[in-house]
Amino acid sequence: MIELKDVHKAFGPNKVLAGVDLKVERGTSTVIIGGSGTGKSVSLKCILGLIRPDSGQILLDGTDIIGQPSDFLDRFGMLFQGGALFDSLPVWQNVAFRLLRSPRKAEARDIAIAKLRRVGLKPEVADRYPAELSGGMQKRVGLARAIAADPDIIFFDEPTTGLDPIMAVVINDLIREIVTEIGATTITITHDMSSVRAIADRVAMLHAGRIQWEGPIGDLDTTEDAYIRQFVGGLAEGPIEAIR
Repeated sequence: MIELKDVHKAFGPNKVLAGVDLKVERGTSTVIIGGSGTGKSVSLKCILGLIRPDSGQILLDGTDIIGQPSDFLDRFGMLFQGGALFDSLPVWQNVAFRLLRSPRKAEARDIAIAKLRRVGLKPEVADRYPAELSGGMQKRVGLARAIAADPDIIFFDEPTTGLDPIMAVVINDLIREIVTEIGATTITITHDMSSVRAIADRVAMLHAGRIQWEGPIGDLDTTEDAYIRQFVGGLAEGPIEAIR
């Protein structure tokens, strides 16, 4: 469904992506792991058209979308790392933000409340403002917004960052349940190995601007790849240079 072919992106002398090749099959959950600054977020932004690659192809259902009109974004949902909720809007308008600018505007509030229910929030939350919510509730609102328009592709950017361990488990379980229900194709970027194990069908490791390893979640603990073994094990010694 989504394919990156030899994608390159540099910012001045800093080569962030140096030939990324990745295939994401329809209806699967792919998690991209890797150290900070390895290009995980840049890869997502290239797919979304927020950053234009220097070279390579990004295919959506076989069509190269680089430089194309942004109509294809209607198919995407996104859960941002920091929530990215609009402070000046009540929760229901945050959830239904895209719907308020579509033919479904009249039913936007009802849809928002239904999606809030799906992520475990009561209807009265709809009229609160983000500042009145806990971090875990804000993350749930962000998840409700990501699924509000019933997208067939969803991106999750560090979905459990800033959450306590219990809430992180709750969010991981919600993501897995909802993705299974709607049959979405998803790409997640995370450092949290508990999230990887909870939501991934396949795992790809980005290192030095390339996909170093890619495979099913079941192979993560048995692979002999030194990069994966070091990263998953949290080891200071190995091919990944630790910045001291």
